Amino acid sequence: MSYNKVLIIIILMGGFAFNVSAQDITKGKKIYETRCLVCHQADGGGVPNMNAPLDGASNVVGTDIARLVRIIKKGYSERVALDGFYYSNAMTANPDLKDADIANLLSYIRTSWSNKASTITAAQVKAAGSKK
Repeated sequence: MSYNKVLIIIILMGGFAFNVSAQDITKGKKIYETRCLVCHQADGGGVPNMNAPLDGASNVVGTDIARLVRIIKKGYSERVALDGFYYSNAMTANPDLKDADIANLLSYIRTSWSNKASTITAAQVKAAGSKK
């Protein structure tokens, strides 16, 4: 196979991977709109003193994926301190979401608004879910 054909195949495969990723982000956005938007708002800004913001939040763009997965699956009812502010509204659990759904949701949140964090895979969610 010629170099040009190999290059074209690589480019096409890269385009396919991008489309799959974009599709997953779209799925994550739909989950966000149906389950998260009411509390965390369309702009990810949350509600002062009640619901933590997701846009620009250190916990959201950080590396503790297990914590994010745990909060999504099990909810959170304690007052939370985040980036110098406190939020007191409880977050409901989402035990019905599959690993792929959580990965899509976190990928959407971590790459939306001003967030520039990495996307999350279902394998990362599964691994994080097995941690206590």
